[in-house]
Amino acid sequence: MRRDIQPNERAFSSKEVAEEVGIATPTVRKYGQILERNGYEFLKDGDRRIFVQSDIESLIALRDTEKPLDDTAKDLAYQQKERLEQSNEQEIAIPDTYERLPQDPNQLKEILMFVVNELAASREMNVQLKNDMSELKVTVSRLQQDHHVISSSIGNSAQKTHSKIEKLTEQQKTYYETMLHQEREITEFLQKELQNLRDEQQQEWLSQNEFNKRLEETIQNPKGKWEWFFSLFRK
Repeated sequence: MRRDIQPNERAFSSKEVAEEVGIATPTVRKYGQILERNGYEFLKDGDRRIFVQSDIESLIALRDTEKPLDDTAKDLAYQQKERLEQSNEQEIAIPDTYERLPQDPNQLKEILMFVVNELAASREMNVQLKNDMSELKVTVSRLQQDHHVISSSIGNSAQKTHSKIEKLTEQQKTYYETMLHQEREITEFLQKELQNLRDEQQQEWLSQNEFNKRLEETIQNPKGKWEWFFSLFRK
């Protein structure tokens, strides 16, 4: 049986818990079943669960966990068991404490004031811790968003750089192909010009050879052919 409930501690309905934790009412029932299945105890009014602040904190832990829900529920049930055992030990020590209380009303008043101040300080500390946790969650959320933005920026930058490299590579390939084509055209043109020079030289050589043959024939047969030889110079 639970003994960790404080006097006059507020009880919450499933609907109020859903609003407090920020989840749907069916999810509250689902989390409650998971906790009970792993040994967690709730206050009950018949079959209806009654939630207190420590139960709300357990539900928040289930909501925010990154582990399997059953594993987290086992941890929460174990923590609750430890709290219950500590509560039992405190109850056993209460009679001894009552016997040692001073009889002087003024001293008793001082002790009560001290206890009240300690409780107020503890509550203030709890409030501060809750505020710090809320700020921490906001900070973590912002860091996750910043991480997402940075990752997206790096990805976009890498993609743009890759696209530029591909474009430059394609341009370079096109330039080399163009230069190669021009070089082939120039080489073919030079080869044709060289062949034309060779053909002209060959033609010139044939003409000269033909002229030399005729000249030789004229010299060997001077009659009638000197006239032909001189006719060459008269033209």
